[in-house]
Amino acid sequence: MTLSHVRCARHALSAAALLALAACSMPGAGPTPLLTLDGRAPLVVAHRGASGYIPEETIEAYTRAIELGADVIEMDLVVTKDGVLITRHDPNLALSTDVATKPQFASRKKTMQVDGETQTGWFSQDFTLAEIKTLGAISTDAERPQQFNGRYKIPTFQEVLDLAAAQSKATGRAIAIYPETKNPTFFRDMGLPMEDKLIAMLERAGLNSKTAPVFVQSFEPGSLKYMKSKGLKTKLIQLIDGDGIDMKTGAMTYAVPVDRPYEWTKAGDKRNFDVMVTPAGLAEIAKYADGIGPWKRYIISIKGTIGADGKPVDLNKDGKINDADASSMTPTTLVADAHKAGLFVHPFTFRNENRRLATDYKGDAKNEYLAYYRLGVDGVFTDFTDTALAARSAWLKETGR
Repeated sequence: MTLSHVRCARHALSAAALLALAACSMPGAGPTPLLTLDGRAPLVVAHRGASGYIPEETIEAYTRAIELGADVIEMDLVVTKDGVLITRHDPNLALSTDVATKPQFASRKKTMQVDGETQTGWFSQDFTLAEIKTLGAISTDAERPQQFNGRYKIPTFQEVLDLAAAQSKATGRAIAIYPETKNPTFFRDMGLPMEDKLIAMLERAGLNSKTAPVFVQSFEPGSLKYMKSKGLKTKLIQLIDGDGIDMKTGAMTYAVPVDRPYEWTKAGDKRNFDVMVTPAGLAEIAKYADGIGPWKRYIISIKGTIGADGKPVDLNKDGKINDADASSMTPTTLVADAHKAGLFVHPFTFRNENRRLATDYKGDAKNEYLAYYRLGVDGVFTDFTDTALAARSAWLKETGR
């Protein structure tokens, strides 16, 4: 490049800089508009509390998530023998408690079907609340801290409601709650329906309104529709699940019990969850709900590298095939399609472990959040509140905020 070319380039750069400065000073100039449905920053939803650090769905996990700065704490509700709502992800207590170590309950171990899946363990509907309170919560992931196993008790939903209220007062910010009716058809079949109990508890807490800091979610449309018909006025969210990803194509795969809402299975409806993410499916959801909670792979799927033998290649050579051996695909239009239908979008679940991060995120979970924030999601379910918040701050800065 000649000296005159350098001078010209500098002149052009200076002109561009001046134009940029002028634009910043012009009336109405400001940050890039956000693509969220309401134009606000996306919510950080603490999935089962700070479950990346502390055994999930305990008071301690929820308290830690709030300390980390979560906007919302999320909980799954199952029912005890005496009809009390408790916060567990599964009716099968063997999955998240130390019940297997309690000799007094050994005789209650059994095999049964939960939403069409055969499971062996100990089940919440066979235990009173008093018995549940003798159990300790355990980590559900071997890669996560184990030193807290058995130390923390299983809370009732009421105890979590009380915590959210107390922490909202203490912190001066509204801590929203995000309860899920878990396996509602299963519990109804057991003679332990949960929906009326949930409505009554929210009503007593003064939280039964559209503007209350409450999101009620379910994988079963019938549960949401029933609660709405019975006077539940909070924001309602239709969850949308899937089983896995075909590493050759990036297509969603389906298997019991996450292939379709269990109520559909009982009714002989053979459709899978994917019908919900079509424009017609979203239009149907908009008749009874305010938003969707899709598995994140409906928004950005992944695809592996296929070897000469026709099988996915173990790129990081750790002896396992997982997300770390795959790359992200081009995003779908689900976020925009849902927004067009008037529905907000809260995908699940974001986690920090490297085995759960596609190769293009380069081992940094913040890069995954950024990819979704840029698409306009309205919130994220995360096991690691602090990482989600750090990524949100970076993204807001990126948009000029």
